[in-house]
Amino acid sequence: MRGGLWQLGQSVTRRLAQAEKKVIARRCFASEADLKKTALYDFHVANGGKMVPFAGWSMPIQYKDSIMDSTINCRENGSLFDVAHMCGLSLKGKDCIPFLEKLVVGDIAGLAPGTGTLSVLTNEKGGAIDDTVITKVTDDHIYLVVNAGCREKDLAHIEEHMKAFKAKGGDVSWHIHDERSLLALQGPLAAPVLQHLTKEDLSQVYFGQFTFLDINGFPCYLTRTGYTGEDGFEISVPNEYAVDLAKAMLEKSEGKVRLTGLGARDSLRLEAGLCLYGNDLEQHITPIEAGLTWAVGKRRRAEGGFLGAEVILKQIADGPPQRRVGFISSGPPARGHSEIQNEKGESIGEITSGGFSPCLKKNIAMGYVKSGNHKAGTKVNILVRGKPYEGVVTKMPFVPT
Repeated sequence: MRGGLWQLGQSVTRRLAQAEKKVIARRCFASEADLKKTALYDFHVANGGKMVPFAGWSMPIQYKDSIMDSTINCRENGSLFDVAHMCGLSLKGKDCIPFLEKLVVGDIAGLAPGTGTLSVLTNEKGGAIDDTVITKVTDDHIYLVVNAGCREKDLAHIEEHMKAFKAKGGDVSWHIHDERSLLALQGPLAAPVLQHLTKEDLSQVYFGQFTFLDINGFPCYLTRTGYTGEDGFEISVPNEYAVDLAKAMLEKSEGKVRLTGLGARDSLRLEAGLCLYGNDLEQHITPIEAGLTWAVGKRRRAEGGFLGAEVILKQIADGPPQRRVGFISSGPPARGHSEIQNEKGESIGEITSGGFSPCLKKNIAMGYVKSGNHKAGTKVNILVRGKPYEGVVTKMPFVPT
């Protein structure tokens, strides 16, 4: 979710131990007039949201409670996130699936209607242009959500290939859902709270499923998914109903579900071992190196046909040169670009995300190491401000999903 969020997340741990207001103020470097605002902007401000520039939008990094408290409350009760800065779009037409399969690694044709999957948009070298959640609504309607920080390059990439596809007679068109907002309700109370607002039986909506339904009387798209490692939903609602829906969900929780900002969202996804584009996933990193081999469908492995397939399929067969792994470390929290060394002092990789885990009360991190150094239990040294600190390669997720 997510490009650029790492820049905010790198200061999460410092904020837990230092004066948070000073850190936030340093991040407010863009003119407020230059930033886009979601339909909930005034609602955030009225509820004490600390607004910061993020991917061209003014977004809340936290509210009145600390990032640590918000993280723990999401795992114990629930959180409501405004993620309307992300870009939802629909592809339609009888050829929308074969078109999309030229751009992503997933087996979209093999999805049952109303189900979705995480996938990756790739370039000719097999690198990740973006990660995206793709839902097959029907055989001629695909709904996907791409990251806010990647919106412009993603849309340009899709449009370029769509023009070429249509020039050859392909039937595909698209619609960008700027008329809708996206809310993420996450945590153990997500389903019970949302059930109060809809007649549909949410126990029959399983992880990864998508459906159209009325919530609080408003026409919504509902996907059971999230970016926290908790149960939850992403709800696409017309902009004019977004504030009323947010208020209704908070009220039905009787104060247990809280508005939550980007700071806790970063610590939650890190605890869940989830990639952050622009940090753990970039254009020079393949899905195989990123530990997303599972996202390459079995049929796609046999047939190829997507951008960068030659590189990706070779890495599946022979193994990638580097791998994304998790770490528990001592000393100060490791930050992005911190060097990773083996016990002999040889450089074997670098950290891409790191911080203090509010739930585990330990330093956790993700990074890339040369293949052969990736097994759980491997001891390493992580350099923080030039000084080595002990660490160990750890299985992810750090906090059970």
